[in-house]
Amino acid sequence: MSAMSNVLRIPAARPADALAHFAARLAFEADASDVHADLEKGVPGLVVVDSRSLPAWRQGHIPGAVHLPTAQIAGRASELIPADATVVTYCWGPGCNGATRAALEFARLGRPVKEMIGGYEYWVREGFPVRTRAGLVRRPADDLTAPAGASCGC
Repeated sequence: MSAMSNVLRIPAARPADALAHFAARLAFEADASDVHADLEKGVPGLVVVDSRSLPAWRQGHIPGAVHLPTAQIAGRASELIPADATVVTYCWGPGCNGATRAALEFARLGRPVKEMIGGYEYWVREGFPVRTRAGLVRRPADDLTAPAGASCGC
């Protein structure tokens, strides 16, 4: 049967290996919905960092995020980010590894860090607010990323 299956051509990992893999992924990543929920609740000790350029930041960013381009992390993190904070990095979206590079820089500094998967793109697509020069704006949620008027419930 598995010879005919694209999915089963390579067998699934042993449950213990899958457990380690998926637990590790969650230790390294957070999604836009969870980040939004924590920001709304005011979870202490969480700092969201936008690692994009200044023009990108000005175009729109997550409210409450700290603007810290990747190239400046080593030199400025200690002045902008509390030493005991857990950092969540984001960049443009899934086609960009800027948040990964930023997370690597924070890890090099010995900081606890997670990457927000989906980045700014999925933050916007899920209908969460962004801060622009015009103030706080929100686009309707894309029904391919979030059910209309509700969270995904996952």
